[in-house]
Amino acid sequence: MLDLKFIRENPELVKTGAVKKNEKKCNVDLILDLDNQRRDIIREVEQLKSERNRVSGEIAKKKKAGEPAEDTIAAMRDLGEKIQNLDNDLRDIETRLNAELAWVPNIPHDSVPVGKDESANIVVREWGEIKKPAFKVLPHWEIGEKLGLLDLPAAARISGSGFYLLKGAAAQLQRALINYMLDLHTSDGYREICAPFIVNADTMFGTAQLPKMDEDMYKTEGDGLYLIPTGEVPFTNIYRQEIIDVDLLPLYLVGYTPCFRREAGAAGKDTRGMLRVHQFDKVELVKIVRPENSYEEFEGLVNQAEKVIRGLEIPYRVSLLSTGDMTFASRKTYDIEIWSAGVEKYLEISSISIFEDFQARRMNCRFRDKDKKVQFVHTMNGSGVALARLIPAILENYQNEDGTVTIPEPLRPYMKGADRIT
Repeated sequence: MLDLKFIRENPELVKTGAVKKNEKKCNVDLILDLDNQRRDIIREVEQLKSERNRVSGEIAKKKKAGEPAEDTIAAMRDLGEKIQNLDNDLRDIETRLNAELAWVPNIPHDSVPVGKDESANIVVREWGEIKKPAFKVLPHWEIGEKLGLLDLPAAARISGSGFYLLKGAAAQLQRALINYMLDLHTSDGYREICAPFIVNADTMFGTAQLPKMDEDMYKTEGDGLYLIPTGEVPFTNIYRQEIIDVDLLPLYLVGYTPCFRREAGAAGKDTRGMLRVHQFDKVELVKIVRPENSYEEFEGLVNQAEKVIRGLEIPYRVSLLSTGDMTFASRKTYDIEIWSAGVEKYLEISSISIFEDFQARRMNCRFRDKDKKVQFVHTMNGSGVALARLIPAILENYQNEDGTVTIPEPLRPYMKGADRIT
């Protein structure tokens, strides 16, 4: 959430930021009007309270002097009613104001390219050599079926379309990847977290999934709880409504979670096999840091996610997202896209975003600096990484002409020493 004072002082900048992000529900003029109404009421209430204090003192003097005070008491009662009515008006206006503020997106960083969609993204670097085998590489849904690893019909019978079921070596591969990534990140100083997979609406609001992404979330009946779309949600919200001691910063968090998304706005995009599904597993990275070095920490977070893919020796590229392709809350985002040899294209496997104090304001997450001054923290997160794209990439990039799949060397200790899926 943007600071109301910042919006008041920079309305055109906020409007421009919303346009760049294609956010049509952001109404800065209405926010300013409600803010003016709110401030007018506050001033009027303060004046009435001052008058009430004066009248109260007058009543006390009259009573002490034995003089009649009925008219003054009636005036006092009238002032109280006016103040109560204005307080009710103030609550209504603040409710409307907060609802409008929730739809103001974070302003893109100056380094972010301006564009309507992903076509304006900029590739900032590439890693690894894309090999062209002498044989036809099968897409993961075909090689997965041939090897008895992937059963999409069974998943559809169990849950419906948009789900997958892994068997045998593929299920072991998923477990191996989770352990490999957790061991890698915790060895680099990240603290492992095991958090709830179902959260309340305040938690979803804190990291800005609500209200913007409500239609993409799975919600429980009756109690209004949400299945998490990413580990970012519970991990970052650990510190909601907290004041963190500066000596504890930076906080590096990592954990495994399943993720649940309706993908309501993604119909027809990458729907084959495991590429776009409603439930998938992910290892998530979160950093909570001081503002003065947050962009240095951000670049380090991107490198941490890249380290996973470099270790598996799979070609990838890093793209800086344009304003129109970023999320509502992001200030700046990099996507890591992994090469998928079976479909011969890059697929997003990790999105790493910095929010500055946007999420912190929604969560009221702060820290106390060395001078005892309380400030908002900066937050950032990234997939470290998503398995629903990584497993297909392994099945395709490590595919052999005889129809087997070589297991990447770092994963073999987690798969009882096996070097091949047959």
